[in-house]
Amino acid sequence: MTDQTFRRAGRLSLALALATTALTGAAFAQDCTTKIGAVLPTSVDWGKPIAETAQFVVDQVNEAGGVQGCKIEMVLRDTQVDPKVGVDAAKALVDLDGVQVLIGAVSSGVSMPILTSVTVPAGVAQFSCCSSSGAFTTLAKEGKTNGLWFRTFATSNVQAVVGAKVAVDQGYKSVAVLYKNDDWGQDIGKLVAEHLAAQGVTVTATIAINDGQPSYRAEVTEAVAGQPEAIYLALYPTEGISVVREWLSLGGTQNMILANSLKSDEFRDAVGLQYLGSAHGTDTSSPRVESADAFVARYKERFNSEPNGPGLSNSYDATMVALLAMEAAGKDAKGADIAAAVARVTDPAGTPVTADAAGFAAARDVLAGGGSVLYQGATGNVRFDANGDVSAPAVIWSFTESGTKEDSYITLEEVDALTGAGN
Repeated sequence: MTDQTFRRAGRLSLALALATTALTGAAFAQDCTTKIGAVLPTSVDWGKPIAETAQFVVDQVNEAGGVQGCKIEMVLRDTQVDPKVGVDAAKALVDLDGVQVLIGAVSSGVSMPILTSVTVPAGVAQFSCCSSSGAFTTLAKEGKTNGLWFRTFATSNVQAVVGAKVAVDQGYKSVAVLYKNDDWGQDIGKLVAEHLAAQGVTVTATIAINDGQPSYRAEVTEAVAGQPEAIYLALYPTEGISVVREWLSLGGTQNMILANSLKSDEFRDAVGLQYLGSAHGTDTSSPRVESADAFVARYKERFNSEPNGPGLSNSYDATMVALLAMEAAGKDAKGADIAAAVARVTDPAGTPVTADAAGFAAARDVLAGGGSVLYQGATGNVRFDANGDVSAPAVIWSFTESGTKEDSYITLEEVDALTGAGN
């Protein structure tokens, strides 16, 4: 072998060695996995899409290279909309899987015991898409959430005040309120009764509905006795179906005002669309902004359907904000560090980033340089107050043969005026 050949071979060997080293380093960076937990009601028809939406976010973040160079694995456990099941699921995720971020739960009655008995004691950051009870705000104000609680769904007061608006707009003079007997139901039931009374609408009864009962005839009979012109229902589909069937069988009116928890194909199909022609639902809404439209387009591309179910845009944003905060907090960050980093990824003065893989990659570069970003998501520019709460516009909707349709849109400014938040 000549000297020239030897040198050429040496250079080739060195190049191969460097390439191998680079590939090994890249493979190593991709070879780590970080787990996050999710406690969501996948055994109910409206809960599964919420979980699928959260996984959609995880997939996009992994496409962008993961968090801190590690693939994200979302370990999902079903809460069955049961507080005990939810707490046990959350404990397993924290104690066995070692998660520092928990996505969920959906219902306030499940999220609250998880927050107070699992995530706060363990120092784990909790991001909920859909829990709206005002009790979380009170808890945060009392300093009992340790800054670990965030929700991308507006408080119950938004739906309550819009529910009262529906009654006034429809000319109802009297309404009976039936609510699920848990943290969420008690909260929204009390609020809607107050708003109805403030608008001069007589509340003929406020009746708690316990889940799992074989019959609700006694409760419905009490509600019918007041002969209200309409009923307000803050229930989940299982109880809602039974209650409405009893209500109709006893001659109750078809004038119904529905919380977003009944925005369900299961409820519509079981009750029958022919009985829901005078039903008006309420829900919070995404602002009419470009990022919300972009979410709808991405969702349709992924799932081949419109994001019509409750909490889907909120689930998307809760998960993406959580993962951005993990990126901002740094490698092996604990829950408190991740919670503290939320401000860096929802900074109104930060660099705007989109809610997709490209946006996450762009955010990573900004954060690595010490900057902050403004996440522009499915519900607009997400901003949390000191209690982990967000504000939102609202919609009034009704059932159709294929799902639901929006009847009217109430802007954030109009919501603030209705609730007094703008005063």
